[in-house]
Amino acid sequence: MKKINIVGLGAGDLDQLPLGVYKTLKSGLPVYLRTKEHPVVAQLEEEGFTYQSFDHIYENQSQFGAVYEEICETLLSVEEDELIYAVPGHPLVAERTVQLLLRSGDKRDATIEITGGQSFLDDMFRVLRIDPIEGFQLLDATDLKPEEIQLRQHILIGQVYDSFIASNVKLTFMDKLPYNYDVYLVTAAGSKEEKIRKIPLVDLDRETEVNNLTTVYIPPVQQGTLLYKDFYKLKDIIAELRGPNGCPWDLKQTHESLKRYLIEEAYEVIEAIQEQDVDHLVEELGDVLLQVLLHAQIGEDDGYFTIDDVIEGLSAKMVRRHPHVFGDSIAETAEDVVKTWREIKQEEKGKEQESLLDEVGKSLPNILRAFELQKKAAKVGFDWPDISGAWDKLMEEIQEFKQEITQEQHEKALKEFGDILFAFINIARFYGINPDEALFTTNQKFSNRFRYVEQKVMESSKPFSHYTLEELDGFWDEAKKLGL
Repeated sequence: MKKINIVGLGAGDLDQLPLGVYKTLKSGLPVYLRTKEHPVVAQLEEEGFTYQSFDHIYENQSQFGAVYEEICETLLSVEEDELIYAVPGHPLVAERTVQLLLRSGDKRDATIEITGGQSFLDDMFRVLRIDPIEGFQLLDATDLKPEEIQLRQHILIGQVYDSFIASNVKLTFMDKLPYNYDVYLVTAAGSKEEKIRKIPLVDLDRETEVNNLTTVYIPPVQQGTLLYKDFYKLKDIIAELRGPNGCPWDLKQTHESLKRYLIEEAYEVIEAIQEQDVDHLVEELGDVLLQVLLHAQIGEDDGYFTIDDVIEGLSAKMVRRHPHVFGDSIAETAEDVVKTWREIKQEEKGKEQESLLDEVGKSLPNILRAFELQKKAAKVGFDWPDISGAWDKLMEEIQEFKQEITQEQHEKALKEFGDILFAFINIARFYGINPDEALFTTNQKFSNRFRYVEQKVMESSKPFSHYTLEELDGFWDEAKKLGL
């Protein structure tokens, strides 16, 4: 069975190397180095130390993942029954190759033993004079994930080998922080060559001293406005609005009182989409999110649920209802996806619906509800065979409405007028027109043209009463010609 002894070279020079690690390196066993670019190696070379390094792999591979995989495969494939693999710092701190060896060792009939070396973290905390109990993140510069960055904590970024990686770090954080935000470059912490420099974030990739011993430190963000992109900062703001010293209006709200605002904000999102105004859309989506967070905060204040419960439920549902993405199912078309969604939804309910129409929400705006009711009925064949039947039905409903109006039967006329609207919505469905969007567009068109009429009247310094309907219609026609 192969045995690989993994040792850490520490974060400093030979004087800081533990005696046990020193003896292991001098034991006569073949030594492999992840990189020879380390103060300890240069000093050991003066004592006749021999080794093989993997620096050439970094030069031959374009991706760090491939580098680590090749190093691991090489160590597991060499002929020696026992060898030493030495890495900078501590083997279990920011060493991807060690993790790969630990995962692969048993499968490849290899024993992996680890002997510690001093981690660079101790010296980093000393150099920067920070207490890690306040919260800190250790991130890999070669695998930065923006969504995992916690700006409220001390952030240490290792593996900043060169200016290219430094540039990636800079660009990632400039999406979250100002270009002149102060960051620190710490090089060779714990050694005689230790250096620390404060620079603006924008200059991070302009430094010539960046090397494999460089760590970037980003201090915690203290200025509240810089955290406005942080989801939990937003949650804190909403919690404060509903806190003891918060806003009287927000404190007064309930799930019931907020219902109408959610509907209004949803329609304003639609308006922004219709206008193809991206900035407006961002703003209105924020207003919808505000409603979600307000409801979640009320739920938390009442002790029933939190925003985390909302997110967890949604995440679980998305994974569960998309087995073709997160499982082994196959869905080749959008129709397949909808069918699977419905089947899973029905299974989750645990009982048969009394009616297909139960799937249509009773709180939908009535135009949309009529549209959805018709779609559900049509799916099982309860529909006109072609559009001519729908047109005939509309004409029939109009005649019935005229009859009731003539007879001054208000209640019956109201119902017949509802039948006309329902029949019109059915025609829209046949033509693939969303009636709610159509009416929304017409409302916007009417509003724009009437505002133009108002503007022309105001410019004349005369009141509306001084104009005939024909004159006002003239302004309307002007607006129409202008494309309003």
